[in-house]
Amino acid sequence: MTTDSTSLDSTTSDDGGTRAKIGSTVADAAESIRTAASDAAERLPEVASATRSALVEVDRQVEAGSDELLTGVTALSFGMAAGLLLAGANRLLVISAFVPAALLGLRLLDRTSRARGARGTSSGSRTPSANGRTRS
Repeated sequence: MTTDSTSLDSTTSDDGGTRAKIGSTVADAAESIRTAASDAAERLPEVASATRSALVEVDRQVEAGSDELLTGVTALSFGMAAGLLLAGANRLLVISAFVPAALLGLRLLDRTSRARGARGTSSGSRTPSANGRTRS
């Protein structure tokens, strides 16, 4: 019986040592996470600024591009997203592929509506009648 109690005592003391090691490991991991989070928080303003600059540049390039180029890129982007969807890719990947297609498509629609609006106001006082003829 003494051997049983001795083996129980050694197991109990090993559990205490193991728990202490686990506790210190968890504390070290928490400190590492805290340090990484504070570093990320310090860099957040410069990352946001760089992202904003990149988005402004992309917007400028899209605005400067021709309608044909915008139509082609929109179709390509939509095709790739649809291909990912049909291939059974991860939902997050499919959604992230549809975002540029949607944004470019909306930009194309905006351009088209602005062009139609500009053509409609440039005709002056001439208005179409009900049968399609213009009258002054």
